[in-house]
Amino acid sequence: MITLDLPTSWMRASPADNCTARMFGALNAMMLDVLPAVARKDYEDRRRRQAQGQARAKAEGRYRGRAENVVRNDGIAAMLKGGASWSKIQAATGCSRATVAKITKRFAEASGRS
Repeated sequence: MITLDLPTSWMRASPADNCTARMFGALNAMMLDVLPAVARKDYEDRRRRQAQGQARAKAEGRYRGRAENVVRNDGIAAMLKGGASWSKIQAATGCSRATVAKITKRFAEASGRS
C-alpha cells in the first residue's frame, strides 16, 4: 500500500531494489500504526486536563455547569401531572428521554414527601 502523505512513500514510488522497497514498506506501516496512537494519546491527555481544570474550578466555586431550563422543566412536570406519556412530552418539548426521567424522579420524590 502506498500512502502519498508520508515522506517515505515518495521514495517508495521508485525503489532502487527489493530490500529498499521492503524497508520503506515497513516504515510506512510503522508510521501508519504510530500516528493514530499518538493522536489517541493527545486526545486522552486533553480530556484528562480538561477534567482536571473542571474539578479545580468546581472546588474554587467558579464552575457551575449548564443552567437548568426551569420553564421547560416546569412544563414537563405539568405534563407529567396531567398524565401525558414520555413520548408525547419528548415530542412537545424537544427534550431527551433522560430529561423526562429526571423530572419524573423529582416529581415522584416531591409527591412522596407531601
